[in-house]
Amino acid sequence: MTKWYYVENGERVGPVEENELQALVENGGLASDGYVWKKGFENWTKLEEVEELAHLLEKPTQMPPAMNDMPPVIDESEVKSFSWEELSATDKVISIKIGLDRGGEQIEYGPYTLNELKKAYDENRINDKTLVYIPGMKEWIFLAETPVYESVFGGLPPAIDEVEKRRDIRKPFVARMFFHDSKEVFEGVCRDISVGGMQILVSDFPCDIGDEVTLNVHPDNDNYHFVATGLVVRRLEANQGFALRFVDLSNEAERAISSYVETN
Repeated sequence: MTKWYYVENGERVGPVEENELQALVENGGLASDGYVWKKGFENWTKLEEVEELAHLLEKPTQMPPAMNDMPPVIDESEVKSFSWEELSATDKVISIKIGLDRGGEQIEYGPYTLNELKKAYDENRINDKTLVYIPGMKEWIFLAETPVYESVFGGLPPAIDEVEKRRDIRKPFVARMFFHDSKEVFEGVCRDISVGGMQILVSDFPCDIGDEVTLNVHPDNDNYHFVATGLVVRRLEANQGFALRFVDLSNEAERAISSYVETN
């Protein structure tokens, strides 16, 4: 008999048999957009999208937490976002991408504070065409396009050609993650990714070497989105993030990573 898991009040429940799911649907305990899972599924799936349970159809539940033998699920509405206008001089959340600004290989660094960004700008280590990103943004933008350019860097920002903007601006490769039973969700920019692992640029993420991290990963410039689990293998200098090794990466995740690596 097939055993199912479902979510109730944010908690994974199960295993249960199909007739128990039927009772939940009938009494309103499980909705049509509620999440269910069984062995063989690569991810949690909404009840209304599971063909073999179509006859149960009726109502939603919540997102489930991760467990070792199931794919992780993160409520991304809990990700903390920022705005340039409200950013303090010491919020360590700004990632940068250099390369485009100097005609070289593109690589991500950070996160930094506005104070650190201003120092790098004054020392000519970054410039108006350095790409920048803070959690909550949909894409990288040029430093010259930030709403705080005039107040932080002094003077009016130079004009950026629209053709150049459309050609070069891309969505960041980000990971949204939580640590063990923490309810806070962090967002970090990924770099040096392979099917073996990657680095994540994120400030103040509460992890140590050997800890397990649950991730929702969004590669830039494509439609892939996958979930993964990794073990922390190294902390980056200056509390700027960590490197992890993927654990039991799904076929879907491997395809997404391979596609990204091949086109970047």
